[in-house]
Amino acid sequence: MDSVFPQRPAPRPDEGSPTGAGAHDPGDPSGAAAAGGPTDPTDPTDPAASGVSPQTTAQAQERPRHRWSFAREVGIIVVAALLISFLIKTFLVQPFVIPSESMEDTLIKDDRVLASRLVPRFLDVHRGDVVVFKDPGGWLGSQPQDESTGLVKAGETFLTFIGIRPVDANEHLIKRVIGLPGDRVTCCDAQGRVSVNGVPIDETYIKPGSAPSEVPFDVTVPEGKLFVLGDNRQNSGDSRYNTDKPGQGFVPLENVVGTAVAKVWPLDRAALMRNPGSVFEDVPEP
Repeated sequence: MDSVFPQRPAPRPDEGSPTGAGAHDPGDPSGAAAAGGPTDPTDPTDPAASGVSPQTTAQAQERPRHRWSFAREVGIIVVAALLISFLIKTFLVQPFVIPSESMEDTLIKDDRVLASRLVPRFLDVHRGDVVVFKDPGGWLGSQPQDESTGLVKAGETFLTFIGIRPVDANEHLIKRVIGLPGDRVTCCDAQGRVSVNGVPIDETYIKPGSAPSEVPFDVTVPEGKLFVLGDNRQNSGDSRYNTDKPGQGFVPLENVVGTAVAKVWPLDRAALMRNPGSVFEDVPEP
């Protein structure tokens, strides 16, 4: 006779060792807490549940920081460049535009030149120098009004202030120094030449075909002043023609902005500008 043994019922899913794989906290319906997994597989705060790795999340957070860092570095470079440009313009060189034909053929209208700001603050002015100076009063007469307005005008003013845009002709002139303080300058001798302190000079820089002067003059340059002429003598409103203006045709040294040292535009005319020292080498001191 076959023995019949009672069959033990199959264990229920929630039975077993309290420390087994199937154990769970009665307060955790999913059993996930005991398994060490996330409590909610759809939790949006869990990078694994959202399909985004922690590394990707960190990279996304770093992007705004990189952009800000790049913008800050660019800003520092721009500010530094503007500051350097302003300092160069203030203490070293400044660009200017030639406003007329009065300095032909040395300079022609619309040439761009660089003027050294070291003169006359740190270096002396010499006879023969081409100087940029502020209008002593009435030399320029009435000037056409600048039609720029609004942002365009503000932008032009800013660029001129920092030295990137050349200074226009609204208040500046450019001429050649013929007489220094104390010099006696006269014209004309028997050969039609200008004389300085009794010595006639052969002016190699005058525009071909121009006479040294079409009007006679005899002046002694006051202390702190300059006597200036254009190289295109028959087309230059210089010291000869401003004797009825403030300063009697002389330019105060404090009005001198600088000495032209180079032509920079147009490129085919770019060149250094040198003082024609040989023209005045025999001129004695006053």
